[in-house]
Amino acid sequence: MILDDIIKKTKEDLDRRKSDFPMEWLGRSLSYNNFVPRDVKPYLRRTKENPYRIIAEVKKASPSKGIIREDFDPISIAQAYEAGGADALSVLTEPHFFKGKLECLTQIRRFVSTPLLRKDFIVDEYQVLEASVYGADFVLLIAMALDKKTLSSLLEFARRLGLEALVEIHDKTDLLKAVAAGADIIGINHRNLETFEMDMSLSQKLLPLIPKGKIIVAESGLNDKATIENLSKEGIDAFLIGEHFMRQDDIAGAVRKLKEI
Repeated sequence: MILDDIIKKTKEDLDRRKSDFPMEWLGRSLSYNNFVPRDVKPYLRRTKENPYRIIAEVKKASPSKGIIREDFDPISIAQAYEAGGADALSVLTEPHFFKGKLECLTQIRRFVSTPLLRKDFIVDEYQVLEASVYGADFVLLIAMALDKKTLSSLLEFARRLGLEALVEIHDKTDLLKAVAAGADIIGINHRNLETFEMDMSLSQKLLPLIPKGKIIVAESGLNDKATIENLSKEGIDAFLIGEHFMRQDDIAGAVRKLKEI
């Protein structure tokens, strides 16, 4: 399964980074860090004035589609997203399957003021600490890839650093795990990470089971205004969109088009 392959490679890379730069060393660098984490919740919770919150993704490639954008310039893409009114940016940092770079977080943080999500396959506190050091405001935690104890401890550790977490779910089991961990921001991914098949009805199935007060993010398969409007009516706060924007010539215009009321 592709998820298992990604996690295996992630852990191999993590072992090397820990050997080169121990966690104690990485932690000391926080005292020199100018990137104070921002509270992302106001940027993600929908309002009457801003009903379609957009988390726009800086994404070069994916395992299922290969290279999505050949002319990939993370900074100019991030600036276009900000100009288009994106509420937050998701920066893919996984290097092997998504062709991302951790350094992109720092580069983008210097040039845009929009809150940043480190989107990666996080399995260890070291990666959360990296996210803070490199300028992220929140991190992705995939419930399917983590047991209950690890999910809870990673979420707690992120909050101790001033970060939040988008906890991604794919079914009822994931949801129960996310709620038990105390997740405030829950992402429903319409893409099955084992088969990569899409189920665009998943949000409607899981939304009634989510406790009130949570910020709900829809992920994957979002490429037209009608879908966003329908999901918003169901109770979705924000929409994480990558591939659709990456295939546009006018990225800023594409963001504006989906955000307009």
